[in-house]
Amino acid sequence: MTGDSPTPYEGFRGAGVRLNEEQLPHLSTHRTDLLGDSLPWIHAFDKAHLVMLAECGLLTGPDAAALLGALRAMEAEGIAAARDRAGGGMHSAEHHLIATLGIELGGRINMGRSSGDLIEVARRLTIREHLTALTGAALRLRGTLLDLAAEHAETVLPGYTHGQHAQPTTFGHWALMFERALARDTQRCASLHGRLNRSPAGAAIMTGTDFPISRERVAELLGFDAPLANTMDAILSHDLEMEVAAVYATAAATLSRLADDLFLWSTAEFAFVELPDRYCGTSSIMPQKKNPDALEIVKSVAGQALSGLVAVVTAERGPTGFPILERRRSQDLLWATGRELAARLGDLDGIMRDLRVRTEAMAEAAGAHWAQVTDVASALVTATGVDWRRSHQVVGLFVRRSIERGLTPATTTLAVLDEAAFEVQGRPSGLDEAAFRDVMDARAFVARRTLYGGPAPAAVLRERAAAQDELAADLATAANRTAAHRAAAESLERAVDAVIAAQANA
Repeated sequence: MTGDSPTPYEGFRGAGVRLNEEQLPHLSTHRTDLLGDSLPWIHAFDKAHLVMLAECGLLTGPDAAALLGALRAMEAEGIAAARDRAGGGMHSAEHHLIATLGIELGGRINMGRSSGDLIEVARRLTIREHLTALTGAALRLRGTLLDLAAEHAETVLPGYTHGQHAQPTTFGHWALMFERALARDTQRCASLHGRLNRSPAGAAIMTGTDFPISRERVAELLGFDAPLANTMDAILSHDLEMEVAAVYATAAATLSRLADDLFLWSTAEFAFVELPDRYCGTSSIMPQKKNPDALEIVKSVAGQALSGLVAVVTAERGPTGFPILERRRSQDLLWATGRELAARLGDLDGIMRDLRVRTEAMAEAAGAHWAQVTDVASALVTATGVDWRRSHQVVGLFVRRSIERGLTPATTTLAVLDEAAFEVQGRPSGLDEAAFRDVMDARAFVARRTLYGGPAPAAVLRERAAAQDELAADLATAANRTAAHRAAAESLERAVDAVIAAQANA
């Protein structure tokens, strides 16, 4: 649209202004269907920007009321439907306002801003929403894991390293391990929120504007803690997206490991746990199958999150200001991963709440494959004063001699241990029968580990109590953040109402 041409406004990129040809449709990035989860936040920014322009005297009261009223009309129709009809992607409000109010008025909405801060504001607010959902889901799963830690503090379980039996622990100790990992994920999200919740609004494309706008007011209306301090940094630095992708990839790896444990333990060969049926599938040909579908989907998110991290970092190559459109692809992956992580955390919470734990199978396996013999070596050191390395060699030989003779931990004897001790150190083990049977007991192995962070029931319950306190604090912090975001949204609506009402009462 140029001069006094009556041609309908078709966007600032239309042919006849800077360009003579229309852009090929598949190259257009200003399409509403590409906005995804950011659409409501673009709409919120449009309202906050107009309120600020009115309060700063850059729009008259009647103009501001008309523009904000037209945005409210979009809400009545449905934001997505109205913006899709208007076209123009992130600039769909401008398209709508020009179509309904004319360019003299509708063309004022982007005074003092650009596609740059529009998309950056929407990107940060979208990620903030995803982080809020992710944090809430992680907090719920942490609560479930702490419940399991208390319920199964005495449920003996084999621990594994290198895929082999390592040492006995408990299912409660295992649950507390994952709660601690998720607590760190929660902390990473909270720390990230502090850096994320800074407003790019008013930075335009890199230098801001010479209009006397208030960046602080827009930040306040959108629930940001403050504007970003450097307008160039606000738009052209994207380390934040790399950090988001890294936080997602780390959390997804934790969830994948948890799912892998349950996946393995639910096999017929292990039979330690059974998943609730609603999280499972079956086979079209094998009627006996109970497939852990939900766990497979959880595990797949780790690959998705890792690909997102690679895509985000790769998209940011090049000199400052060069990567622009590449970011749209990595953004899609970030948003999809954020949604998926929260959803899969919800699945794991449901699985863990109703998981059938086969305590007898766990206990039987815990001591069946020599995992307890670390304490045999410790007992030799305590009983005879032998150094740790020779004690270790005695027990290694004891295990090999027992296996060669077809003996199990339950059927081997003190005589085999004494034989190994004679061969290594020239004297018997020094243990009596009672001491030998005690150190060969997997449950006793666990009970002796009362150290800070250990698997003994008392230690698990003690550390669970501390974790419960930390969870309560994290829940309160998350609730306060959510309340602050909600209060900002309500403040924005009141500010819009005030502008419209002032004109109605004039």
